[in-house]
Amino acid sequence: MRELSTTPRPAREMFAERARVIKALAHPSRLLIVDELSRGERCVCELTELVGHDISTVSKHLSLLKKSGIVTDDKRGLQVYYRLRTPCVMHFFSCIESVIRAGKP
Repeated sequence: MRELSTTPRPAREMFAERARVIKALAHPSRLLIVDELSRGERCVCELTELVGHDISTVSKHLSLLKKSGIVTDDKRGLQVYYRLRTPCVMHFFSCIESVIRAGKP
């Protein structure tokens, strides 16, 4: 018989917040952006070139990531630079890759 955890369950609101963050990551272009930002700060122009979409599309992706607390920005003159606000998100990526490997025969 398994022993039951005595750790209290998070409030329902916390599950909604978790879902919001996961949804913010749930796009290949945003995953690529987050992966690139794990290597250091980048300007929007660099991220636009990397993703291969127009600047308005990349800006929308970055706005969603910022609103979710994953990235932060810094405007310097005419350029806007982004960096990971929460680098621990890369641990989540490692976990996802473990799930993918475990699901392969």
